[in-house]
Amino acid sequence: MSQRRRRSLALLTSGVLALPLLAGCGSGDDEGGPVAAGQDIAATARDKVADGGVLRWAVDSLPDTLNTFQADADTTTSRIAGAVLPQLFVLDDKGRPVANPDYLEKAEVVEREPKQVVLYKLNQQAVWSDGREIGAADFVAQWRALNGKDSAYWTARNAGYDRIEKIERGKTDLEVKVTFAKPYTDWRSLFSPLYPKQVTGTPDAFNEGARGTLKVTAGPFNLGAVDKKAGTVALTRSARWWGRPAKLDSLVLTAVPRAQRPAALAAGKVDLAEIDRAGADRIAQAHRDAERAPGTGGAPAHGPGAAVTPAQATLSWAVAYGADESKAATERETRAQNAEAAKNYADEQSALRTFTVRKSLEPAYTQLAMNGASGPLADERVRRAVARALDRKELAEIVLKPLGLPAKPVGSHVALAGQRAYADNSDALGGKDLHAAEALLADAGWRRGGKITEPAGAKAGPEGEEGQDDSKTPSGPGTGNDGLYIVGETDGRNGDGLERGLPVVGSAIKAGGETSPQGVRGERVDPSGQEGEAGAAADPAADPAAGDDAKRGPARDGEAPDPGKASASPAPAPAKQVRTSGNMLAKDGKALNLRFVLPAGPGSEALRTVGERIAQMLKKVGVNTEVTKVADESFFKDHVASGQYDLALYSWPATAYPATDARPIFAKPEPAADGSLVVEQNYTRVGTDHIDQLFDQALGELDEEASRELMRKADARIWAAAGSIPLYQRPELVAAKPNLANAGAFGLGTPRFQDIGWKKPPAAKENPKKKK
Repeated sequence: MSQRRRRSLALLTSGVLALPLLAGCGSGDDEGGPVAAGQDIAATARDKVADGGVLRWAVDSLPDTLNTFQADADTTTSRIAGAVLPQLFVLDDKGRPVANPDYLEKAEVVEREPKQVVLYKLNQQAVWSDGREIGAADFVAQWRALNGKDSAYWTARNAGYDRIEKIERGKTDLEVKVTFAKPYTDWRSLFSPLYPKQVTGTPDAFNEGARGTLKVTAGPFNLGAVDKKAGTVALTRSARWWGRPAKLDSLVLTAVPRAQRPAALAAGKVDLAEIDRAGADRIAQAHRDAERAPGTGGAPAHGPGAAVTPAQATLSWAVAYGADESKAATERETRAQNAEAAKNYADEQSALRTFTVRKSLEPAYTQLAMNGASGPLADERVRRAVARALDRKELAEIVLKPLGLPAKPVGSHVALAGQRAYADNSDALGGKDLHAAEALLADAGWRRGGKITEPAGAKAGPEGEEGQDDSKTPSGPGTGNDGLYIVGETDGRNGDGLERGLPVVGSAIKAGGETSPQGVRGERVDPSGQEGEAGAAADPAADPAAGDDAKRGPARDGEAPDPGKASASPAPAPAKQVRTSGNMLAKDGKALNLRFVLPAGPGSEALRTVGERIAQMLKKVGVNTEVTKVADESFFKDHVASGQYDLALYSWPATAYPATDARPIFAKPEPAADGSLVVEQNYTRVGTDHIDQLFDQALGELDEEASRELMRKADARIWAAAGSIPLYQRPELVAAKPNLANAGAFGLGTPRFQDIGWKKPPAAKENPKKKK
């Protein structure tokens, strides 16, 4: 996968849109069951929302491109596109695609044989901002740009577009007829967003023309000023919009790092911001402080200086006003700085009382990934044993229960509760069962009290018990810590994960000749640093030239002795020591040690807590884990993507189109002609031909219920292969002004930007005494 690929854990903050289902969308609403958590957006009828006003909405960063089909598109790119470009299909509050009547009167499959034909009937009022009607020419230009046949277009994905044979005008200019060379069940995923032909018509326009500006749009908002210095993008109400007009005058997307969002909210820089657990706790604490009994006053009993004991405060005062002028001056300066920090914190807390936290579950799930490329986890029995040792319910409760959110474990790799493809297929692997886990490990040859052979002087006991923190290692080129993004808990949650967050881009990971968690040329390196039973230097098989001379063949005729070599006998092999593994497992002289890699950043506390609890669960069945905390910048690039881990926690966004988007995540890795291993996005390196076949069948099945059933079968097989274990749906926490309507924690849906706005103040009640 491209290193410039957008963070795939970034999820679309999306809004409710209750629209009628497209004709032929499938079976009833109960398929997939209810959502795990509903939206929390202060849903308000439009007539209760005031006209006008500005909303400042926090984003992680300004986009490098405004073209969502380029590799460096990010979550802000997708949010802008959602407000200013045609979205033919949007997602309802259950994450299900529905036709958008602002652009479509109808869209359906009108022919299945001999080829699939989809007919789009466009809204007759739909026009671009330059006045031109949206039509077949725009569809054709986007298809040609994205079908993969012209390498001059720099595209991140072509899934679906590569299956189209032709696009033509229908009976009128308002009809577009799309004929597929291969049947495509996820045809609704195409042309959302739809760019004008001015952007997609030529490679130059596609590659460069839409990176910094969109001159032609067709949404409730237009693209306004992009101020890189201020870190803002202004979206302004479109005068040419034919639908219900946007309630806001403008929507200003403001770049604010996660850690700075509570301060930005308090300072009035933003009105709406996704926040982490720490930010939500500060707002909750601010409300508790406001409810304290009148007259208590004083600074908050938390924040800077709150942990200072009376004895420490007395000592500080004594030093500040003591006889040693040098120390006194330094201490007074420190006290002044601490007082200023405490005052700023108290002021921020006072301002944060004016915000509320809206909560739901994001369209993404956190999983335990197991690297099945080599080592103990290459054995399916060991992977299954690890899975059976986990209490997924307990792990979900660690993260979600304190937030008051439902803590039911996710039961599918390909959909979330509420989506039609969802079914809990975890029984294909089985739930927590320590006896079953131990039996699987025993069947794989791992025994408690087994012999461990190691170099003399090696430290006895479980090697990884204390863990390791690499988060403070140097960063930058050549250090291994210069990664660009993270999949999982540390990325921004404002993107398009549910809609199209999984770009189908292949990734070639070298299988040989490079140092990896499998060692040099694929050999396993013990996490404790040991090499084999006695170390590589003591193993004749490890280096044919280092073996016993008596076992070497005679020198060839005419071979001269090396004058630089002494004729003395080779040095003896290092001494070895043998110990037993005790209550932990061992096999063939090695302990069962798994390297567990976790991000060390400030936004990943919950992830680390879950990881540590998993380590405790595995220890009960004799599996030792070496927990290694690494810098956020290197977590994904240098560990997950490159395969330098045994266990890892990261997240995948859900998708409304699993046959297309989930396939590269679970596709069986294949060797390339140059010896590299093409893993696409399957970073567990676990896959089967059968799973691939089920995805392929689902992708070409036009009976939608049958296609979803094939996806459920594929999911059951993915569970059985035990490469990744879904744990819980990620929490979504959004700070918002209480009078902000139709925005907040959008859950599985997409935003309806034109309905977002500020609630009208309640009408003043008439004083009955004034009546005569």
